[in-house]
Amino acid sequence: MPLPPLQPKLSPLAQLWRTLKGLFSFSFLFSLLLLCNVCQMLSAPLLLVSRRLVRSINRWIGGFWWGVSDWFAGSLYGIDVQISGDTLPLKENVMVTANHQEMSDITTLFRLARKQGRIGDLKWFVKDIIKYVPGVGWGMIFLDCIFLKRDWKKDKERLKGQLSRFKEDQIPIWTLSFVEGTRITERKHQKSVEYAQSIGVEPHKHLLIPRTKGFTLTLDALRDHLDAVYDATIGYVEGVPTLWQWCRGDVQRVELHVRRFPISALPEDEEALSEWLKARWYEKDALLDYYYEHGAWPQTEEPVA
Repeated sequence: MPLPPLQPKLSPLAQLWRTLKGLFSFSFLFSLLLLCNVCQMLSAPLLLVSRRLVRSINRWIGGFWWGVSDWFAGSLYGIDVQISGDTLPLKENVMVTANHQEMSDITTLFRLARKQGRIGDLKWFVKDIIKYVPGVGWGMIFLDCIFLKRDWKKDKERLKGQLSRFKEDQIPIWTLSFVEGTRITERKHQKSVEYAQSIGVEPHKHLLIPRTKGFTLTLDALRDHLDAVYDATIGYVEGVPTLWQWCRGDVQRVELHVRRFPISALPEDEEALSEWLKARWYEKDALLDYYYEHGAWPQTEEPVA
């Protein structure tokens, strides 16, 4: 079953203090984000001069805002993201897959990208409607993020076109994808279990069945441009926090376990690659099962940080 929501036990005074902190951080970061949007729009005329220059400017803007957001979480509110697993080389172009529980998964992954020096290179797979949202959505347009309509026939061609640009222009990328396609809830988990049983496969205890089409297409299109796939498993210590709880500083610690798979070790056949991802998801489910029982990951690898 999915991990229950975070329910911090605080006094009324502590609740008020954290609410004020949350309002401050949200207001400050959103105002800063709108200012970043203005700077991004001002960079657009430079497309007539150099597309590479515009991408460099927006890479810096994106990295700046995402970095400030993570600094708030770590330095101001003391949110400790413990990263363990495989040793991760610097300066790699990668695709990151992760389990998806709440919006706070995104802010958790900021810490990983920041530690690797690649926070400005994040490319998210997001719902198409997000691009109309001031702040986050507008910013993602300038950062070459990938907007999907949840209509595979339309998304497939759009995805191919954008991925080919990444490769042709040799754009540094950290592509992040929640391959379950949506955040897990009890209702969605139950539907996933029923679907798994209907097709005769073992259901997951803590995850949804991964959607493999976008993953296999991305790997096929970027195989010569990527160095590895990072499989990140996010474990919350006291319950799953909302983004608002993250902004309030209710989260004390998050455990992030990362496994690295070189592109050269992945199958090239689409069906085999799909089965490879499904196998990783069963391993991830077992990791989470162990984590929820013991409060720690299996001690098989050296910590990353």
